[in-house]
Amino acid sequence: MPNYTRSVAVLIETGDSWGRNVVEAVARYAQKSRWALVISPRDEDGRLRLPHRWQGDGAVAMLRDVPMARSLQAAAIPVVDVDVLMRQETWVGRVVTDDRVRIAMAFEHFRSKNFTHFACFAPHVNRYPDQRSQLFQQVARKAGFYCCGFDKLERNELGWYADPQLVAHWIRSQPSPLAVFAPDPVPARQLAEICQWEGIHIPDEVAILAGDTDDLLCSIASPPISSVELDCARIGHEACALLHRMMNGRPAPKHPKLIPPLRVIARHSTEILAVADQEIGDVLRFIRSHACEGIRVPDILKLYPISRRTLEQKFQAILGRTPSEEIRRTRLEQARNLLVDSELPISSIATKCGFSSSVELSHAFRKYLGIKPSDLRPQR
Repeated sequence: MPNYTRSVAVLIETGDSWGRNVVEAVARYAQKSRWALVISPRDEDGRLRLPHRWQGDGAVAMLRDVPMARSLQAAAIPVVDVDVLMRQETWVGRVVTDDRVRIAMAFEHFRSKNFTHFACFAPHVNRYPDQRSQLFQQVARKAGFYCCGFDKLERNELGWYADPQLVAHWIRSQPSPLAVFAPDPVPARQLAEICQWEGIHIPDEVAILAGDTDDLLCSIASPPISSVELDCARIGHEACALLHRMMNGRPAPKHPKLIPPLRVIARHSTEILAVADQEIGDVLRFIRSHACEGIRVPDILKLYPISRRTLEQKFQAILGRTPSEEIRRTRLEQARNLLVDSELPISSIATKCGFSSSVELSHAFRKYLGIKPSDLRPQR
């Protein structure tokens, strides 16, 4: 192959947005590096497998089962895994989403809506690890809130054949309003459909958030489902960079490279403020409408007949943060969205979001989010 430096197989399902976006990033890297790609090759049974008699240099794969892992291992080529289902396969390199950050984002999104009752809907299927829903429950309980998991009930009734009435009974037995985390868009949409069939209102009775984004499933659900947006472009790029090093003789790292998600995309399934105090609810809506206009707490006090001390006490009791912290959180969330969705310069985004300069915005990102604004720019 005189025109190519390497031949690389890409064993990733492309039936959802995540897979397609990762493969797209791999293809961009391959084009720059002059790699020849074999994308989603399958055997006679339709399973992702290396082609017969293919003599390549490496693979980027989404390991899902032991036979797939064994077939790749038998090929004696460097492999980078972009999934976490086969953690026991320590011979591969691994580039994956940081689940702790994913869960923290999901939980914080629910808390920003003032939910205090939480649950996980995680049918036992081969799409995501059980640890994802377990981690969400741990985070919620550590914060002092109620949280349960549907995966603990009658396991023989779970999976894609979960009895809608059983699921509806479980939901109705929980406190309301209930914030439900689903590990990815498939169970999230399944739950939304069951709620629709059983007359359970979303988001008034149940709010749903998916731990991953699928453009089709999340948008066509009724109502559209909020979701965590993963940095697929960076996962694909970093997987290729690691594979490049491994094909040049470097060993597979002992620990995975963790890629933080980009943000939560808020859709109608969580579009509610679970605040019984009408005055505080009004203040929150005001903050979320005007935070980027440079408002401060005195501006709130001019509009609402409440003392600063009472306002601070109510915010702490209801949200666990001060009004100033809520203003800052809202500004940072808007800045995060503009960094992902637009090509505006960081200085312009800073101004649009109520920061005095790009320096102040960068300082706030590092201090409160632990990242730089440039980290959210798409890999090109």
